[in-house]
Amino acid sequence: MKGEAEKIHRSVLLDDVLDYLNPQDGKVYADCNLGMGGHSEAILERSGPHGNVIGFDWDADALSLARERLAGFGERVRFVHDNFANLKLWLAEFEVSGLDGLLLDLGLSSFQLDKSDRGFSFQGSQPLDMRMDARGKETAAHLVNTASQEELADIFYYYGEEKQARRIASYIVEGRKGKVIERTDELVGIVERAVPRRFWPKKIHVATKVFQGLRIAVNQEFENLEKILQDGAQMLNPGAVFCVISFHSLEDRLVKRAFQQSDNLEVLTKKPVVPSSFECTENPRARSAKLRAARKVRDNRGEK
Repeated sequence: MKGEAEKIHRSVLLDDVLDYLNPQDGKVYADCNLGMGGHSEAILERSGPHGNVIGFDWDADALSLARERLAGFGERVRFVHDNFANLKLWLAEFEVSGLDGLLLDLGLSSFQLDKSDRGFSFQGSQPLDMRMDARGKETAAHLVNTASQEELADIFYYYGEEKQARRIASYIVEGRKGKVIERTDELVGIVERAVPRRFWPKKIHVATKVFQGLRIAVNQEFENLEKILQDGAQMLNPGAVFCVISFHSLEDRLVKRAFQQSDNLEVLTKKPVVPSSFECTENPRARSAKLRAARKVRDNRGEK
């Protein structure tokens, strides 16, 4: 299984993450979006023989793969099937008073995009689901078929930065009158009809931003991100580093603002670190990644 995980997922900006976190023996780190476990594996190797990782993922399938990949590290890694927004609660559960490093990789893995059959990809025909956690109540299909035209337009515009948001929303509302929209290819077809050819983007699929907006809305991604940015800074030990890898401008702006406005953090990346041309060639999905890092310089009472 470890081999399978390595084949379908390459950890983005791995060397840069390790440089900033600088894992040490006996320290405790949190990987708040465990994915296929690549970042955690490297952290555990660097922090041996007694370093520990607490790994969060709300995708049960991804968590299962990570468990098998990291099984050799035994009790040095603890797995949490939950959203990273609940970091503070779980650290209290594990009686961990502070972290020595925190990583948040906000990207979807190749497994989730290509293998999960949950509607994250606009390739082929999949159920229009998009829930990162199958225990969640609201699916993308529910949103598409019940939200008002204005609500859909706002989702596409504010979460997907889609300029044709209003036109696409109107086509969806009209299309669902005759048939419930249940599958990804049905939604893709509507988007393709809604957007005039002259406005189709050259580098991405015409439905990319619509799918992004729906996924963010279904999973309340921005609300969760804002919570972890606040709680994460509080849960770091002085000197510990907080690393965040984002994949679109909206996420990056939230991270940048949170780091700059924190009284407890020193920003280490004046500009975000981006993948090299070699990494983008080896892993095309890394091309939009941006890494920002900040170091905890004060405890929560304002003391250094």
